[in-house]
Amino acid sequence: MSVGQRLRNIIGGSAGNLVEWYDWYIYAAFGLYFAPVFFPEGDQTSQLLSTAAIFAVGFVMRPIGAWIMGIYSDRHGRKAGLSLSVTLMCLGSLAIALTPTYAAIGAAAPVILTVARMVQGLSLGGEYGASATYLSEMAGRRRRGFYSSFQYVSLIAGQLIALSVLLLLQLLMSEQALEAWGWRIPFAIGAVLAVIVFYIRRRLVETESFENARRSDAPRSSSASLFRDHPKEALLVMALTAGGTLAFYAYTTYMQKFLVNTSGFDRETASRVMTVALFLFMCLQPLSGALSDRVGRKPVMATFGIFGVLLTVPLFTALEQVRDPIAAFVLVGAALIIVTGYTSINAVVKAELFPAHIRALGVALPYALANTMFGGTAEYVALWFKDQGMERGFYWYVTAMIGLSLIVYLTMRDTKRHSLIEED
Repeated sequence: MSVGQRLRNIIGGSAGNLVEWYDWYIYAAFGLYFAPVFFPEGDQTSQLLSTAAIFAVGFVMRPIGAWIMGIYSDRHGRKAGLSLSVTLMCLGSLAIALTPTYAAIGAAAPVILTVARMVQGLSLGGEYGASATYLSEMAGRRRRGFYSSFQYVSLIAGQLIALSVLLLLQLLMSEQALEAWGWRIPFAIGAVLAVIVFYIRRRLVETESFENARRSDAPRSSSASLFRDHPKEALLVMALTAGGTLAFYAYTTYMQKFLVNTSGFDRETASRVMTVALFLFMCLQPLSGALSDRVGRKPVMATFGIFGVLLTVPLFTALEQVRDPIAAFVLVGAALIIVTGYTSINAVVKAELFPAHIRALGVALPYALANTMFGGTAEYVALWFKDQGMERGFYWYVTAMIGLSLIVYLTMRDTKRHSLIEED
């Protein structure tokens, strides 16, 4: 495959990933506006707790999606898995955009919202494994860290576009209109974009790794074979994910609410701070991925672990008192620079641990289990600590989980030098 062909397919796969994560993140970005629509009772923290609980329910579905579509991608192709995942995401976004309010249909409104997020959770559970595997297999050996980092470039870009849409709507619409119906617009946009991406993904080239695995006599992908034949690698994926995914969600999706609910910024200022910080974060991913191609994956992840343990509590504590938007950006930016050591290369590290016939499932399912336990609950745990008057307990919780993952980073083999992706 020529360099141009390789790039076209990597860009095509990344574009789909961008739309998937945009659809996922608009729920978090617009939660401050639609929480009262679905949960009219209680104060702002109580409404956000209810919204965060449904956010966590979506994460509960991700292991199921990872299991079903990981096997599907291993048996029928990475391209087929990517197409199926974006179809489910489209259905979830469309359902949220059209769901009536609590005032109109009562308790059925939050029920429909929950079901829609469950469908999106299924989608995203399969998306991570299929896209991580596709990008890692499509990249060449010498630049695998660099090219696979575009999974998080597109992931962050999805979050960034979600925030940009929020800023645009805040500029064009009144607070009352946004709370009444304007929050539905980004979900409708996401559904339309997902349809476009479906057709893009149908035109992607299948990876050589999958084609070789399909022609081989390797056993069929299944959860039984994953945990029977590759238990060490599956547990390793869960362990190295735990601290990184918790830090990522604490520093990104929850941080916007933290700036409003704890630091005291208005919603518009918090959105602007996070938009600029996330743009910086996105630009850092390829640089860190390229660095891992030179020095190895292990030193890059260990750097995240060390600084995450040392600075998480000081950064959150300083953000409690910050009132200047520039100072808030500096502190949030510092946190995102730290977590880049995990986000930029975690996908390729996981892909390099497994043989091709079970790679999509091996990447997706253990990751989704850890992501559900630690990433999906990050907002809820943080808000629970705050509701109990022990907000700083959350800072120490994040620090402890990063510390546990750091032990894994320091003791595991460097996957760059022991990769099971055989094709170049």
